[in-house]
Amino acid sequence: MFGPVHGSAPDIAGRGIANPVAQVLAGAMMLEHLGYKEAGDAMVDAIEAVLGEGDSQVLTRDVGGQGTTESLGKAIADRIGG
Repeated sequence: MFGPVHGSAPDIAGRGIANPVAQVLAGAMMLEHLGYKEAGDAMVDAIEAVLGEGDSQVLTRDVGGQGTTESLGKAIADRIGG
């Protein structure tokens, strides 16, 4: 079973304020476990790059930004795809 340790955070569901990084990291671990190490590594690299850029319009409030769950998730996905 792969998922963030903090669970699904139902108290903030639908508000766009959850940080998706833990869920994406869980997906990366799952891919590595299934034998797709390069894909998992690409996900981790994308997370590190996006967080390292520190764009306050992308990052969620819990890490000092003004972004949303969607903006951070999209930035990570775009980095993987690009």
